[in-house]
Amino acid sequence: MKKEPLAYRMRPKKIEDIIGQSHLVGDGKLLRRMVDVGQLSSMILYGPPGVGKTSIATAIAGSTDTPFKLLNAVVHNKKDMEIAVAEAKMHGQLIVILDEVHRLDKAKQDFLLPHLEKGLIILIGATTANPYHSINPAIRSRCQIFELESLTPDDIKTALIRAIQNPESGFGKEQIEMEEDAISHLAHMCGGDVRSALNALELAVKSTFATEDGIKHISLETAESCIQKKSFHHDKDGDAHYDVLSAFQKSIRGSDVNAGLHYLARLLEAGDLTSIARRLLVISYEDIGLANPQAGVRTLAAIESAERLGMPEARIPLSNAVVELCLSPKSNSAYKAIDAAIADIRGGASGDVPKHLKDAHYKGAKALGRGVEYQYPHDFDHGWVKQQYLPDKLKKARYYEPKRTGKFEQALADIYDKLDQR
Repeated sequence: MKKEPLAYRMRPKKIEDIIGQSHLVGDGKLLRRMVDVGQLSSMILYGPPGVGKTSIATAIAGSTDTPFKLLNAVVHNKKDMEIAVAEAKMHGQLIVILDEVHRLDKAKQDFLLPHLEKGLIILIGATTANPYHSINPAIRSRCQIFELESLTPDDIKTALIRAIQNPESGFGKEQIEMEEDAISHLAHMCGGDVRSALNALELAVKSTFATEDGIKHISLETAESCIQKKSFHHDKDGDAHYDVLSAFQKSIRGSDVNAGLHYLARLLEAGDLTSIARRLLVISYEDIGLANPQAGVRTLAAIESAERLGMPEARIPLSNAVVELCLSPKSNSAYKAIDAAIADIRGGASGDVPKHLKDAHYKGAKALGRGVEYQYPHDFDHGWVKQQYLPDKLKKARYYEPKRTGKFEQALADIYDKLDQR
């Protein structure tokens, strides 16, 4: 009886066996062309867990005549790298498949770099982390970067059916009858993780008794109990986490309430109340702003309520906040105004404070002309008097450009325009 897990046994051996990733390994695509002409270069494969990065790397290497070796950047040390280089010298070239490549420390990097330069080692790195954020530029610049996509339910179905029918690596020598609904359930509930789907299939087969005629019948109920709950991957320290947060804010900014709630649900399922709270609060001021100034106050109240309630009730005030922010009028005028003012300061355009605005609360200030010509607005009708407040070099600067998307900012804009005309 085979001891290796089904997911391990079903790893693709050749590029033709790879499921999904047609944008890379389909006919005429770059990776397929590299394999077909036998001219591999160092590369990094990155994408979400369970898409088969290491398996794809092995299939790519196995499709060439060049020997290959599997290493892990965490588990294997510099000595293991030295052994790999010795093997490369013996064979003339070696493909090194390096899992968790983003965890490669400096000593190992420094050792590998000259061998990558010479082409003695062809590196195929696999990682869930965005290489542009997590991998040393010296390594990254010597590698092609390929992003793998999550597998679709149809891709997962293909993998499951292949595993059921394969006589060498799968269950082809057993009589397995699996309901179509059961296959579909595993394909949809694994969240694009083929390893999870195959593990669930293996559990279903092993935990099902055969009938008198030797048939194992796997029902939807059995499949449900084996996959449990696996709807999506969300690593709070990974690249996908920031993609979801980005989509969350952009959906609210774009007033798509359904998308906003979808991404809120994903963040809630990941248990990330901290990121939700921070992002909602910044949205209320950055994207809604003066168009609905009470949104910030109500958002903070919703966040505080969620923190006191805890999960699962926290979802209720947070969903209220998301719906209001999505459907509120939008304005980034205040945010843009302060950024414009900061840009002037950083660009050296500050200038001296006008003399009449300078501090006059000390002896001798008047002799220096400090505060002498200052006009106190409360001494005038409507509490306003025209005088210069900005430094001379910026006296015509206009940072705030109101957006008339809400009643509150419309009123502010009217006052702003009137003052500007006086």
